[in-house]
Amino acid sequence: MQLFIWFIYVLASLAVASYFRMKLFNGTVAVFCLFVVGSILGIIGEFSWLLFLIAAIPLNIESIRKQYLTTPILNSFRKIMPEMSSTEKDAIDAGTVWWDGELFSGNPNWQTLHNIPQARLTADEQAFLDGPVEEVCKMCDDWEVTHKKADLSPEIWQFLRDHKFFAMIIKKEYGGLAFSAYAQSRVLQKLSSISAVLSTTVGVPNSLGPGELLQHYGTKAQQDHYLPKLATGEEIPCFALTGPEAGSDAGSLPDTGIVCKGQWQGEEVIGLSLTFNKRYITLAPVATVVGLAFKMFDPDGLLGDTKDLGITCALLPRDTAGMEIGNRHFPLNVPFHNGPIRGKDIFVPLDYIIGGAEMAGQGWRMLVECLSVGRVITLPSSSAGGAKSIALATGAYARIRRQFKLPVGKMEGIEEKLGSIGGNAYLMEAVTSFSTKGVDIGEKPSVIGAICKYHLTEKMRQTVAESMDIHGGKGVMLGPNNYLGRAYQGAPIAITVEGANILTRNMMIYGQGAMRCHPYVLDELLAANNQDDDEALEQFDRAVFGHIGFAFSNFFRSIWFSLSGAHLANAPFKDETARYYRTMQRYSTNLAFLSDVSMAVLGGELKRRERLSARLGDVLSYLYLASCVLKRFDDEGRQAADLPLVHWAMQDSLYKLEVALEELLNNFPSKILGKTLKLIIMPFGKSYKRPSDKLEHKIAGILQTPCEARDRLGKGQFLSREPGCLLGDLEQTLENVLAAEPIYNTVCKAAGQYLPFTELNLVAEKGLALGVISEEQAELLRETEKGRLRTINVDDFDPAELIQSIEKPKPKRKPRTVKSA
Repeated sequence: MQLFIWFIYVLASLAVASYFRMKLFNGTVAVFCLFVVGSILGIIGEFSWLLFLIAAIPLNIESIRKQYLTTPILNSFRKIMPEMSSTEKDAIDAGTVWWDGELFSGNPNWQTLHNIPQARLTADEQAFLDGPVEEVCKMCDDWEVTHKKADLSPEIWQFLRDHKFFAMIIKKEYGGLAFSAYAQSRVLQKLSSISAVLSTTVGVPNSLGPGELLQHYGTKAQQDHYLPKLATGEEIPCFALTGPEAGSDAGSLPDTGIVCKGQWQGEEVIGLSLTFNKRYITLAPVATVVGLAFKMFDPDGLLGDTKDLGITCALLPRDTAGMEIGNRHFPLNVPFHNGPIRGKDIFVPLDYIIGGAEMAGQGWRMLVECLSVGRVITLPSSSAGGAKSIALATGAYARIRRQFKLPVGKMEGIEEKLGSIGGNAYLMEAVTSFSTKGVDIGEKPSVIGAICKYHLTEKMRQTVAESMDIHGGKGVMLGPNNYLGRAYQGAPIAITVEGANILTRNMMIYGQGAMRCHPYVLDELLAANNQDDDEALEQFDRAVFGHIGFAFSNFFRSIWFSLSGAHLANAPFKDETARYYRTMQRYSTNLAFLSDVSMAVLGGELKRRERLSARLGDVLSYLYLASCVLKRFDDEGRQAADLPLVHWAMQDSLYKLEVALEELLNNFPSKILGKTLKLIIMPFGKSYKRPSDKLEHKIAGILQTPCEARDRLGKGQFLSREPGCLLGDLEQTLENVLAAEPIYNTVCKAAGQYLPFTELNLVAEKGLALGVISEEQAELLRETEKGRLRTINVDDFDPAELIQSIEKPKPKRKPRTVKSA
């Protein structure tokens, strides 16, 4: 009995010390004090003290601990440590750890989250959005771009050059705009509301490409030559990375650059013989300067002893002899310029390498560092902008369109879709605002970039599909008045590019997150790879025992939070959001605990168990998305009117997080361990359900009724009321319908009969005849009818107009032979 009491006493002592994450020495002192109390009470005997000392002395005396504990663990760790390729190492080293590290810590500091300044535009950035961005949106006819010309008009191209749309990332000293990442995001969001071709054309030069690489790594001569020309649009850049044999596995480039001697401008110099075959290169058909990634080899040792120098990036002018920029690809009827680039045995000097010869072999690090920033901005922003526009358009359409004598938006099946559309639009804007702010304060959040790219492009695909369901034939019939069809067609493009989403979810988010965000794993790996044994032992000792304490802490905290429902966890506010903060602290602890268990059980096998890794990544992702929602709600003044959107986004995220957790534990390699972990983490099952019907009803109401919450949801989108803006026309028609309904009801009451809410021009005449409405009210009914018909009608075409006219070259006629008489 005494042994049992002793065991419970020790376990409780360890639990308390671990819960509060005491350091080893402090925890030992705390347990020692508890043992003294236990001795006084007669609970702890001599045998218990002996066991305590046997454990405490070697743990706390550094020389004993290192010799008899740390050294054997380090030797074993080196044997089982997963192999890390150079590209993996570069990817892990490239980014920085930001709020994602807090979420992985098991104890996120909410004050840290809310102390991060809100993303804001400068006066110049706002003026650019209100001026040139607004103007180019008015100039762009997406049907003309996608169906008739397969290109932006020459006037738009020139406008983009004149107003430095391609220079948002370029420093002012080179003639650029030097906009913040947040400003770039807002520009792309607004452009995406009018045309994906337009937003892509602007986004790519400001993302991964020569401009970004030159500013960070280029030589002074390269910067002085190219950056001013890129700023004015004299030079149009593209970057050639992907090829037929290296898509998602970009590190396996077959393209080569062989160091050799050759003739250049009349002299023999050391340079590169380049052979490459690239495809899917955005802006390639119009590019004047090509960034190129290839593997560099020096077989003859012209540069030194290293034969395989690694991935390298170079910059080639379009007129480089031997380089072939091929025909255009045709990406799903969203015809932004995209095409192949090829070259065989092209000789260029070494100073074509970005950064010069000393940057040979540094290409992969350069790419992943820049890509981590670009993945936060370009595709997530275009996706968020598209979702915001779709939310407003779908809400307006659902209120204007009537069936069964009422607006379709009042039907519960439609409300379900509207709830999802509105909630996701709110979340996506929250994610882009917070994530781009991270870039602006100096972070290179590689893990967050992967989360943003994957989840926001997937949510855009979901949003446009749900909107299509609501629009029905209006969305299906392409034409000048269809504002949805091209977005639906083009959604898979964003899913595919910049790392396919299957790869991003299954390998990148957690694959990088476990290494980068875990407070100890990367240090352990670095220590194990350290060739200096003394330094390695010191580094590993510090990391491994910190890790053990961290694991114990998360184990006991997981049990406590699970049993208590996290009711005693910290929350910075005592309102309706408090529960979310507490739940997220619980699941942050669970993530850290499960990560340690998974790595301990599977070791290097974990990165090959992609579905398990993906579910752990889902937990991290949904914690991040939910954090962004809470941050946005606070930044915008905790507006009560926005709570339905906040609740939907939070409940949907936490519900999906719990589904991922449950699937992870149900599919854990060890069935017994999986069930045990489930008992620890989810003893009472899932805590969250899908957002309720009542909640989605409220969001449907927000989307269908002009109000401040709706204005905040669609802030920054192109909604001009000038002719030609389809979304602006929808907004005006929505306002007219709502204003016309009381007038319509007055006429129906005076007529003593129900009149269909169609042919409102005739309703106007009837109202005038009955003398119950004014001429001004009658005119509103007539204008409402015109707008209503524009909203519900679709385009039709002469059959000949839909047949592509291809003028084939006529065969040359053979000269006639004139026979002599």
